[in-house]
Amino acid sequence: MSKVVQTSHDLVTLIQREIDQAGGWLPFDRFMALALYAPGLGYYANQRQKFGLMPGSGSDFVTAPELSPLFGHALAAQVAQALEASGSDEVWEFGAGTGALAAQLLETLGERVRRYRIVDLSGTLRARQAERLQPWAHKLEWLDQLPAQMHGVVLGNEVLDAMPVQLLSFDGRAWYERGVVIAGSGLASGLAFSDRPTELRPPLHQQMVPGSVTEIHAQAEAFVRTLAERLARGAILLIDYGFPEREYYHPQRLGGTLMCHHEHRADGDPLALVGLKDITAHVNFTGVALAGQEAGLTVLGYTSQAHFLINCGLVELMAEAELPQRVMAHKLIAEHEMGELFKVIGFAAGDTPFDALGFAQGDRSHTL
Repeated sequence: MSKVVQTSHDLVTLIQREIDQAGGWLPFDRFMALALYAPGLGYYANQRQKFGLMPGSGSDFVTAPELSPLFGHALAAQVAQALEASGSDEVWEFGAGTGALAAQLLETLGERVRRYRIVDLSGTLRARQAERLQPWAHKLEWLDQLPAQMHGVVLGNEVLDAMPVQLLSFDGRAWYERGVVIAGSGLASGLAFSDRPTELRPPLHQQMVPGSVTEIHAQAEAFVRTLAERLARGAILLIDYGFPEREYYHPQRLGGTLMCHHEHRADGDPLALVGLKDITAHVNFTGVALAGQEAGLTVLGYTSQAHFLINCGLVELMAEAELPQRVMAHKLIAEHEMGELFKVIGFAAGDTPFDALGFAQGDRSHTL
């Protein structure tokens, strides 16, 4: 048995043990947390390569900073403005991946950033980040938990989509919470879905089609509330794929948004290849915005990634770049690539509200 297969086998065994301890049924959000983050075994905690441009590299998906360095160079304009508005010189990045975005920002912002703090649950990714960011080692700090108070600019690129979600199903009469149980016995045992009656409901009370499955995002919204509680002064920029609530819970979205990624192919089965592929759900940006507002944050804006990067000067950066780099950067704003599916939401904390340049044109806050 290969080391990779053994990792998946050990993770399934761990999950089955927890199912037993939970009385035979595990809520999907707990399963997703173990599948992604179980120490040494979960997808983001094991040695498997995650990020890369091509399947041949052994990777599963590519993020915007890996696709083009111009992503970070453009984002730096907004970060610089937010640092100036908040009177800070600290950047906090959650889920820093390979460190590509951090490198792009540190290179562009120079002495404007005195301290760059990274919060990442993955020990293996921390090691890769430290190697890639060696030129800025004197500015870096990794944290396992947040301090009571923070100042500066907080960044999260494709962080919310990897936070565990609760799964709900509707049979035409009642709602059920979807969980995971043990299927089979002995060496042939595996995992299967099982639904239980629940009082949980989607945030929009509209008639859903029988057979519908959808997600609710308690952990992502709790994360935003925690940031609001800790960030005394500064700004938050969250970039991810998702929709406003009315699009997210549209009756025609029968199967929800849960998706897995393995070797640059997408599938909808999180119970297969556990620990060897990413599990994600699109973000309900209305829920995120409301969580932030209710916790005292001010929404700076909400727009597509294309509008945001163009507002931050990406087109001018592309004009100065070589042709191959322009081609890759165009994927960041092309409607059929990342430009429209990915959105950016910004918050201000404390007395830091300002006219954020990333939302100067194309702000869609009214759709939330």
